[in-house]
Amino acid sequence: QVCISINHFRLQSLTMKFSAVTLSFLAVQASAFAPINAPYSRVSKTPINAQATSVILEKTSVLVGASSAIADRVAGRKSVKIGEVPDAVKEKIDAVFPGSVSNRELVSCVFDKLSARGYGRTSLVATSLCCDEVTRVLEKDFGVVYNDNFHMGGLAGFPFGGVTSFGAMASHIPDGGSCLVVFGPHVGVDSDGNVGTTERRGRMQGGACCGSAVAASGYVAGVLEGDAKMIPSADPTQAQQIFVSNMLLPHAERLRDADDKMVELPYALYDAQKDMITEIIKAGSGAVAGNGNIALLGGIQINTPPGSTDYFLPLSFEFYNNKGDKLDDLTL
Repeated sequence: QVCISINHFRLQSLTMKFSAVTLSFLAVQASAFAPINAPYSRVSKTPINAQATSVILEKTSVLVGASSAIADRVAGRKSVKIGEVPDAVKEKIDAVFPGSVSNRELVSCVFDKLSARGYGRTSLVATSLCCDEVTRVLEKDFGVVYNDNFHMGGLAGFPFGGVTSFGAMASHIPDGGSCLVVFGPHVGVDSDGNVGTTERRGRMQGGACCGSAVAASGYVAGVLEGDAKMIPSADPTQAQQIFVSNMLLPHAERLRDADDKMVELPYALYDAQKDMITEIIKAGSGAVAGNGNIALLGGIQINTPPGSTDYFLPLSFEFYNNKGDKLDDLTL
């Protein structure tokens, strides 16, 4: 372990040196987490690379997919009921995220597809998903068949752990096994079908989902219109959010011109993350031992109101060897 000593006086001085630009940036971030009550209706024209089908898991007695169901499984029950989705939520998901499947369908399809390639007890799942607690549901659902997962992600789902975290994860894969990496941004759909927000447990009002993404979209809009300046990455207390915002900058015009920015936003984030995670896989693949392989599943996680099943829009499903070569584009 490496211990880093930080001079307390210098740290205090650093935290007092916020520029006016940084303060305005923080104000944008804070406002993004306020409740959102705007309807959205655009049907996205982004092409879908994988169309999932339902495969029933007969090898496990646990049915996954409901955000309220994990407590039952932890309590020792052998079956879990899948939460129903309000009609307005399902209609909106089908309209603007066509090809989305429930978590249960996703896990079943992935399990079936990878079992044919030797995945099972010796496999390890690594995720690059947002810090938001609502994104833990997908990890728990995959955990039903692949046990606990390794975390690589941070705000908005970017793989902040980088090549170092991938290498660490690879060293944890059971002997003779392979890994599955699941990545992507997330977006909420509330009970009224509004995109970019959702209800949360124990709160009268919901809020932005993903809050980091919404904050970043406000920042890039300001930069594009000349109302804000690009933020330097020197502030350690906002390092991840500044990174997310700057990674979204190349997509500023795309978001501005979108019929529905909240729908287009997760697609833009996915594109930014896909390039980054692919480079990490290529650079770190050699850490996977033996004949181990890497399955890379990317898409958009769709969070629904508490008690309802979450959904996932698969946009890529690739298979790599431990030399960084892509062997196959898998379909679901």
